[in-house]
Amino acid sequence: MAHKWLIVAAVSGFLAVALGAFGAHGLRNVLDLYGKVIYEKAVQYQMFHTLALLAVAVLQMTQPKLSLNGAAWAFTIGMVLFSGSLYLLALTNIKWLGLITPFGGLAFLTGWIWLGYAVWKTGT
Repeated sequence: MAHKWLIVAAVSGFLAVALGAFGAHGLRNVLDLYGKVIYEKAVQYQMFHTLALLAVAVLQMTQPKLSLNGAAWAFTIGMVLFSGSLYLLALTNIKWLGLITPFGGLAFLTGWIWLGYAVWKTGT
């Protein structure tokens, strides 16, 4: 499973860098200040949680007794819901997309709790 999460982290990291560069250069004159702030927040949280997913994958490889698939799924779902909804909100200004964002935040929190509990439970 760790191999799969490494690939997901690599794809997500690539997308975070590509979307960040696109936002900084391609959308510079398209987004208003509010849209730029939202877009940057999406990139920032995607990259943070890409690194968290990478750490989970490495931990799975080095500490196979840890049960971390739930954390990996939660981080991945969080990136799609949180960052994805913010990207779309910034680009379309469709306000109801902001209602999706907290579910992504909840997924992020779930991933961090899962990670902490798994490590605590095994004494690693």
